[in-house]
Amino acid sequence: MNFVLLGGGKMGAVVAEVAALRGHNIQIIEIGENHNGAALTRERLAGVDAVLEFTTPDAVMANIRATVRAGANMVVGTTGWYAELPNVRNQVERARTGFVWASNFSIGVNLFFAMVREAAKALHYGYESRISETHHIHKLDAPSGTAVSLARTIEHFGGHKPPITSVREGEIVGTHSVELLSGADRITLTHEAHNRRGFAEGAVRAAEWVANKQGFYEFQEIFSELKG
Repeated sequence: MNFVLLGGGKMGAVVAEVAALRGHNIQIIEIGENHNGAALTRERLAGVDAVLEFTTPDAVMANIRATVRAGANMVVGTTGWYAELPNVRNQVERARTGFVWASNFSIGVNLFFAMVREAAKALHYGYESRISETHHIHKLDAPSGTAVSLARTIEHFGGHKPPITSVREGEIVGTHSVELLSGADRITLTHEAHNRRGFAEGAVRAAEWVANKQGFYEFQEIFSELKG
């Protein structure tokens, strides 16, 4: 397949490596040549199966608008834009393109989400919940998109929104913990990423999946359908 990658940073480099290993052609468009989505024209994206977006929160919305306007399918791993989810969904549905987004594309993290959905039922039995997340000092948003998604999941299935504690230190790839506490005991669920490869593999598989589809999808909805 033919993919375009937006963002050539650390995450983008691993995405490009995984895509190549899975036999795909990948073209990288750096932020410097794509101000306000200017490089994402219908002509440049002709024949592209999917655009993978891993830039920054201040660039992502322009890239989404330009890609959808060009009629190309898209996978978005950048966080910090979720207030615009309803608007983006409307744009994608009007354009009849395919779109997959996630706060975290790791298969392990999405299995973690499934565990948290079940564990959130503890709140109906008097437990309290809290979330902590730790990332490297270069991460621009806090709390992380994954932590925000975890909080949303707990609120939906448990009825209460937990507080989030964020730490930025060193070169930590990403650690997320959910604690459920009662007067009698404590339940702790933790996901710790050792490297960025799990995120990259999930994103590339999502691009393979959405290449010939229409619709607006969160990765949690579709990751169980992905091929190895």
